[in-house]
Amino acid sequence: MSRIGKHPVPVPEGVTVSVAGQEVSAKGKLGELKVVLVDEVEAVLADGAITVLPRDGSRRARIMWGTSRTLVANVVTGVAEGFTKKLEIQGVGYRAMVEGKTLVLQLGYSHDIKFPIPEGITIKCERPTAIEISGCDRQKVGQAAAEIRSFRPPEPFKGKGVRYEGEYVRRKEGKKK
Repeated sequence: MSRIGKHPVPVPEGVTVSVAGQEVSAKGKLGELKVVLVDEVEAVLADGAITVLPRDGSRRARIMWGTSRTLVANVVTGVAEGFTKKLEIQGVGYRAMVEGKTLVLQLGYSHDIKFPIPEGITIKCERPTAIEISGCDRQKVGQAAAEIRSFRPPEPFKGKGVRYEGEYVRRKEGKKK
């Protein structure tokens, strides 16, 4: 039994949700998103909440029940509030800045890294060592953050690199004489 799938997804004020077959679409102040559910589950809109139910008792239906409920919750939350990931840059001379539709990163390489900002995502740099990625689609926000982090992941000896805010980097001891 899915413990996550049992909970209905509340629809906040200012968000309109429509369920048409296997497609759940939500429209809010931050945009419009939709998710197509697998055939093993069904979504029902009633009393200002979306309930996701398995069609039968098969193993796959029970597996997809919680997953589908979470996808629906991400769509509703995304159009209502949005999602944000914050990255920190650590290292001497490492910095980031936004130029138009491009994020320019200086990460200790011989060249600058130009990262084109994806559609539907906004990137802000309040400080040269802090990047804030926000948008209504949780998958796109996380993917953009992971791609930026992959240019220079934090290394274990000095901790230099791009990391998520609050991420713990396990440090190693250096060489001894």
